[in-house]
Amino acid sequence: MIEQPAYTGFGFSDEEWGLLVGLPQSVLTAASAAEHDGARRTMAENAAGLETISAGRESASPLVAAVAGEIVVRVGDPEAGEELPLIEPADPRAAIEDVLSRAAGAARLLAARVDEGEAGAYRHWLVEIAEHVVSAASSGGILGLGGDVVSDSERRFRDRLAQVLND
Repeated sequence: MIEQPAYTGFGFSDEEWGLLVGLPQSVLTAASAAEHDGARRTMAENAAGLETISAGRESASPLVAAVAGEIVVRVGDPEAGEELPLIEPADPRAAIEDVLSRAAGAARLLAARVDEGEAGAYRHWLVEIAEHVVSAASSGGILGLGGDVVSDSERRFRDRLAQVLND
């Protein structure tokens, strides 16, 4: 018996599934890139984002659990001590706009293909990933002291993401 890919059970094409699986890590990268923080803070943001993605495996939403499970298989499990490589886009603004555009596309796709509960759980999970990333490390300050927990640019990204996703 040939095992079918997970996405066929949800009615998605390979390309559509690729969008849904790629978006959480892209949200993590864009949220981290919203404020240039330095390597140590970016590592903390990556860890927080990967932990939130990984936690999605325990979601009551079968869609979120399946997407999170596939991401962890592809990029690593933080519970096993695995970390994401630091990704710093050459043009953070363009990366953020791309992520927001893909998030809007994913929201439209989900609205057309799954019930509102599944779509809402996925959209909320993306915003939760962004929230955990932007609040993982203070921005500004000196030698790691002081600064804002969430900078204006990080808040702006998180809020725009929530708006695009209607979450």
